[in-house]
Amino acid sequence: MNTKPTGLLTALLILFTSGCASLGDTPAEKRQSILQMKNEVLAELYKAKPSAKAMVNSAPGFAVFDNGNVNLFVVSVGAGYGVVKDNINGRHVYMKMAEAGVGLGIGIKDFRAVIVFHNKAVMDRFINQGWQFGGHADAAAKAGDKGGAVGGEATVDNMTIFQFTENGLALQAQLKGTKFWKDDELN
Repeated sequence: MNTKPTGLLTALLILFTSGCASLGDTPAEKRQSILQMKNEVLAELYKAKPSAKAMVNSAPGFAVFDNGNVNLFVVSVGAGYGVVKDNINGRHVYMKMAEAGVGLGIGIKDFRAVIVFHNKAVMDRFINQGWQFGGHADAAAKAGDKGGAVGGEATVDNMTIFQFTENGLALQAQLKGTKFWKDDELN
């Protein structure tokens, strides 16, 4: 059995997601970096889709995640971090995420996701159980402000999910599972 693609995939994922480790040295620095990322992502979302601001502000809560993803031929993996904000009590819950998928494609990308929870029970279930499974297709060729990406907006299970690519080059169609969980170090 040839293990080179798996080794290459692992190496690319470690290299690509090493930015997640550079959040800071202390839990306080990491929390501050995640909150700064949240604010930057929301500003970018509001610029691209101004109506999203009212949706986020009127919802019981929302989540913002930063995720790195690598797809080589039939396997994709990703990892990231983020925060859920409860708009009712103002509390933040810091979370991690990991994903794995199968499907056709090749690429590497750094993308952001904003999840708006339309009821508190869905938000609580997300925080405490955190699984998501689904299909995904995208095309991206972006570096900073150059290039473009096909992002998406979907509403499922009383959640609206906005996704957009920060940097990357990818063409992929896949089935994937994503696990979100509380970050014990930061909560």
